[in-house]
Amino acid sequence: MARVAYSDSVSFEAAAPSIAEEKISRRAALLRSVLRVQKRSLSKVDTPIPELRRHLRRIEPFVPGRRKYTEMSPIDANGVPALRVAVAGSRSDRCILYFHGGGYAVGTGALYRDFLWRVAEAARAHVLYFDYRLAPEHPFPAALNDAVSAYRWVASRYDRSRIAFVGDSAGGGLVFAAMLKLRDEGLELPRAAVALSPWTDLTMSGASWQSNAAADPMMDADKIPQLARNYSAGTDPAHPYVSPVFGNPDGLPSTLIHCGSDEILRDDAVRMADKMRSSRCDVKIEVWPKMPHVWQLYARLLPEGRQAIARIGKFLQERI
Repeated sequence: MARVAYSDSVSFEAAAPSIAEEKISRRAALLRSVLRVQKRSLSKVDTPIPELRRHLRRIEPFVPGRRKYTEMSPIDANGVPALRVAVAGSRSDRCILYFHGGGYAVGTGALYRDFLWRVAEAARAHVLYFDYRLAPEHPFPAALNDAVSAYRWVASRYDRSRIAFVGDSAGGGLVFAAMLKLRDEGLELPRAAVALSPWTDLTMSGASWQSNAAADPMMDADKIPQLARNYSAGTDPAHPYVSPVFGNPDGLPSTLIHCGSDEILRDDAVRMADKMRSSRCDVKIEVWPKMPHVWQLYARLLPEGRQAIARIGKFLQERI
């Protein structure tokens, strides 16, 4: 089992030889090239968030995966719009609460259609995707409050030992923020959590924000500070409920973290895992060589995406 160092203070064992090796599939290499061209093109324009949302809505009808579901039910989760989904193998007593990414500014269930069924199938669980309110119209703590409300809805219907949180990017950071808030309010936490390329530091103080700025094929380090300002909106961005890497993770549940080795968000993941380990939390981090931001969303194209989802499913099945 290979050991790979990603910070001065911590090193992590790659959990499988395929993760430890620097080889990536041809499809992953091609995707990196396409994303890099797109990143270069987008860096020249400043697209307003409303326009970006309209563009994403035009894509929604073409997202595949609808036929994989046995259930797609709109839900009012304590005032938070949500979508409950299941596949043939979903167990009725397991539920994953899904926290979407999108810089706290964009994201819809339709865009995740080809991903949520894969998570449900891998974990043999129902998935409740919820639409938290978005910035800049609804800055912090709107998304956090919606996450807590959605969890209360789930917790009133499922045993907490059968609930897990899963989130990507900003949603991955929100997973940790929600668990900190729930713990601080004395509520029982979910049994497990998974964070994919989590954005845990809105002060952007991790070394990889600079060291990986050129290497990251997708994320533009010059664009993200505005998203952070839109969300924090006057709140100290180092507040643990905004940037959970600055919180005290004591008591957080068993957690799996995935990130790519040359993401600008790599150290957001590494430092969060470091803090959890220092607090004796059960945490496992996998740093995948050369994988782009939330590569699991490209599972239809990438063997690494399918492999990562299989590992997520195994982790969750062993815990919930």
